[in-house]
Amino acid sequence: MSIFRTIAMFLYLFGYMIVHYNILRRGERALAAGDMDTVEQIVNKHIPHWSRQILHITGVQLLVEGLDNIPKDTACVFVGNHRSYYDIPLLLAGLDRPHGILAKEELGKIPLLNRWMKLLGCVFVQRDDVRASVRALNDATAIVESGRSFVIFPEGTRYKGEEGGAGEFKQGAFRIAVKTGAPVVPVAITGARALFENNGNLCHPGTVRIKVLPPIQTAGMSRAEQKQLPDAVRQTILAEL
Repeated sequence: MSIFRTIAMFLYLFGYMIVHYNILRRGERALAAGDMDTVEQIVNKHIPHWSRQILHITGVQLLVEGLDNIPKDTACVFVGNHRSYYDIPLLLAGLDRPHGILAKEELGKIPLLNRWMKLLGCVFVQRDDVRASVRALNDATAIVESGRSFVIFPEGTRYKGEEGGAGEFKQGAFRIAVKTGAPVVPVAITGARALFENNGNLCHPGTVRIKVLPPIQTAGMSRAEQKQLPDAVRQTILAEL
């Protein structure tokens, strides 16, 4: 059954993007013209729908808690633990609205998907190139400065250890929040790895919980507090896994 769910997921993933290609082009033209209202309307309508259908097709039940912790009047930086490829559609479906994501460069090479991600405001990062990584962080910082929230996975790669754990949260990713004074909103994702990676990279039904935790204010932080921020956020998330 898992193989059929996996095939159905990929057929839907690329089928949706092909069927809605004209919508993508309209969004790209609006982006090039600086018409962010049209871009936002397209993104907010299509990307959550696309993500929820992926979860539905593969038998995933998503439970979300703490949406009231998301700041209503300011951009923020969502910081989540990262264990699965599913984390991206889970957050696109589960948060208040879809937000740009700091994503690995490999996703930027997938036809059509890369264009939708650019429309969303995603930034692709080359993890083995320091200069490129700095440019990516600067691009993400500019997005938050413009008033749009952003999502980062500060481990830099999927954590492959035991359930309930997380890798080291790297300092660089938090510079986006510190430079802009945006609050950090920790997000704990539980159960995502069982949907794919623990099943031989085949889609498997299951239940995932996303818990949005209270924001951490970064404006006015001392250097010592900034240095402690990654581990403080990591411990906050670990307590919920």
